[in-house]
Amino acid sequence: MNAHDFTVTAADGSDRPLRDYEGRVLLVVNVASKCGFTPQYEGLEKLYRELNEQGLEILGFPCNQFGEQEPGTDTEIQQFCSATYDVTFPVLKKVDVNGPDAEPLFAYLRAQAPGDLGPDAGMLWDHISTNYPELVGTDAVKWNFTKFLIGRDGEVIRRYEPIVTPEQIRADLDDLLA
Repeated sequence: MNAHDFTVTAADGSDRPLRDYEGRVLLVVNVASKCGFTPQYEGLEKLYRELNEQGLEILGFPCNQFGEQEPGTDTEIQQFCSATYDVTFPVLKKVDVNGPDAEPLFAYLRAQAPGDLGPDAGMLWDHISTNYPELVGTDAVKWNFTKFLIGRDGEVIRRYEPIVTPEQIRADLDDLLA
C-alpha cells in the first residue's frame, strides 16, 4: 500500500484518486484560513507555480480541528484561498486529520511519518503541550500546516511540522524533481 491507493474528495464533492498523481511528487498539507501559519499559503503557491511543470503537486486539506481556525464551508474556503492568496493548487474538501473520523489518507500519512514536533518548536510546542496534551508523544498531526512529502512512487518520504516553511523545504523538492 502507498499514498496512490487512496481516493480523496474535492471541494465540489467529486472523487480525486491519488493514483492520478502517480509519477509526480506530492506535498500534502492540512490548511486553515485563520491560523498564524496561514501566510504559508503564499509560499506553497510560489512552490506550486515554480515547480508544477517539473512534477510537483500540492494538495491542501482544510481542517478545523486546531483552535477552530477553519470554520468556513468548502465554498467559503475556496473563495478565501483564491481571493486572499491567489491559490491555484487544489484545496480539497474539509477533513479531520486526527481521531476516529480522520481522513484515511491522513491516518496513513501519520503512521508512515509520525513527526518530531517537540520543545524546540517554542511557542507552538508550549501551546500544544498545554492545550492539547493528548497529542504529545503520538503520531497525531499537531497543528495546521503540517506537510507530508510523497515521492513519485507514492511512498511517504517525510513529514514537516508547521514551523517548517515552504521555503525551507525547497531544496528537498528540487532534489526529488531533478
